[in-house]
Amino acid sequence: MAMVSLPGLREMIDSISQERNLPKQAVQAALREALLKGYERYRRTISMEKIHFDEHFFDNFEIELDIAEEGFRVLSTKTIVELVSSGDHEISLKEVQEVADEAQLGDTVVLDVTPDQREFGRMAAIQTKQVLQQKLRDQQRKIVQEEFEDLESTVLQGRVLRFDRQSVILAVNSGFGQPEVEAELPKREQLPNDNYRANTTIKVYLKKVREGPSRGPQLLVSRADAGLVVYLFANEVPEIEDEVVRIVAVAREANPPSRHVGPRTKIAVDTLERDVDPVGACIGARGSRIQVVVNELRGEKIDVIRWSPDPATYIANALSPAKVDEVRLVNPEARQAHVLVPEDQLSLAIGKEGQNVRLAARLTGWKIDIKDSAKYDYDSSYDSSRVQSSYEEEEDMEEPVDELDELEETSTASSVQRTA
Repeated sequence: MAMVSLPGLREMIDSISQERNLPKQAVQAALREALLKGYERYRRTISMEKIHFDEHFFDNFEIELDIAEEGFRVLSTKTIVELVSSGDHEISLKEVQEVADEAQLGDTVVLDVTPDQREFGRMAAIQTKQVLQQKLRDQQRKIVQEEFEDLESTVLQGRVLRFDRQSVILAVNSGFGQPEVEAELPKREQLPNDNYRANTTIKVYLKKVREGPSRGPQLLVSRADAGLVVYLFANEVPEIEDEVVRIVAVAREANPPSRHVGPRTKIAVDTLERDVDPVGACIGARGSRIQVVVNELRGEKIDVIRWSPDPATYIANALSPAKVDEVRLVNPEARQAHVLVPEDQLSLAIGKEGQNVRLAARLTGWKIDIKDSAKYDYDSSYDSSRVQSSYEEEEDMEEPVDELDELEETSTASSVQRTA
């Protein structure tokens, strides 16, 4: 059988495999695809006939690599017919029966159609080299896709490599012994208090594995996503890992709209165990557990509050550390509430530039209006007895929402620290 020689083929495959962290089988597959494209280019270049090369014309061709002999062959699978209409796809029964008497119409045979080495040509070789580079990139992206697709919405350890415009490029891996791959941490997903120095390690939340031929790193990671807060608490609080305490909702503002306001998170927790304090479990003795989370998030403020099936109690808790006199559910269907607080608690309830009430609203899913208790006009609001009876009818069936569902709804803005 004819063969096109490729001196140094074995060393080339080994070198590419090591350089690009690709299995040898993946490199060989990329090389076969590239050589087939080179053969296509060769055929199109030398064709003097009016052959219509459509997109499926070369589907019956394949490349056979000979690693031992360091070369390759082009093989074509042809169908046995009575009368040949396309010599690239068909072969006559008479011709086949000269070497195989048992051949029948409709059978297929594989033939060696390798061109002469000198005829293969410089243009075909250049095409092969260009396609090989692209196929190797495609193989790398495919492997990264398969390796990390099950790790989306989890936390990885990242090492700072370099800076690309406003993005930080990190090296991450999917597990022990696996090669590192690059991940992008965009500006909008960074924390304002982070200090990204080369070779420093940080925890990042794997937000998305990009598909397709997009340029740059395939992995999009975040330091600002609420999922990072959930992970840090679950990792630090055994009661959460053991499902004794559960995280019901998280509202995070990692990058506040104003630079005068620091990052802050509110996290609602609950338990079905009567003798367990879920808030205390998350804070730890003398704040030891929450301090670990705060340190990882570079001093971000975190409010840990107790979830309640009663919206009024939940809203009052969510406005912590402000003290609330009364919560009036003025329109339960539209989820609107008036919160009455003493005059000296107004600024604390609202928070700097409205951050506290904004996060409380995201955490609870209620529209919250803060009112001064002393100046509140009860006559202008709905009758409180009607509101209460309406709540009792509707809330009997209310159950705690699943933490992942609630997390998606309440983490529009993302961040975490405990206000003592």
